[in-house]
Amino acid sequence: MDLTAGGALLPHGDDYPELAPSAWVAPGAYVIGKVHLGEDSSVWYGAVLRGDTEPIRIGARTNVQDGCVLHADPGFPATVGEGCVVGHNAVVHGCEVGDGCLIGMGATILNGAKIGAGSIVAAGAVVPENREFPPRSLIVGIPAKQVGEVSEEQARDVERGAREYVERAAAHRDSLHRTQ
Repeated sequence: MDLTAGGALLPHGDDYPELAPSAWVAPGAYVIGKVHLGEDSSVWYGAVLRGDTEPIRIGARTNVQDGCVLHADPGFPATVGEGCVVGHNAVVHGCEVGDGCLIGMGATILNGAKIGAGSIVAAGAVVPENREFPPRSLIVGIPAKQVGEVSEEQARDVERGAREYVERAAAHRDSLHRTQ
């Protein structure tokens, strides 16, 4: 198996994934159908982005970490803005996530939800269908609710995390090789 080839980029009907030249998809990840990956974005091991009914758009410098599932339903495309961190095993389903957001590990965001720019969705939170949160919301719980505002320090941490994953993706892309 050639690990440098990256993950599976698969058509769905006549729809093919579109990747910026600097985007990276890890081996073992699947990007299917109407999916657009922006500059320096990354999709990590075991993630699935399935754009079979509506498009999925991932902004520049956004990372979709290991085990995530992104899907769109009819009438509910999925958009994740620029400079976002989508933590391990998160589910992002037919919703809008603004620029500079952190979606915590294991969080779930359902159809029609809108997460304002610069927000943090805590690990394990479940954002119900059609819920909207303003920019810089600190969102926690099941069902998710806003419990505060994102601080300047937290916003810098998210920005740093997005930047680190751009570097980490380049390192993985450049260092993968066939194991003997």
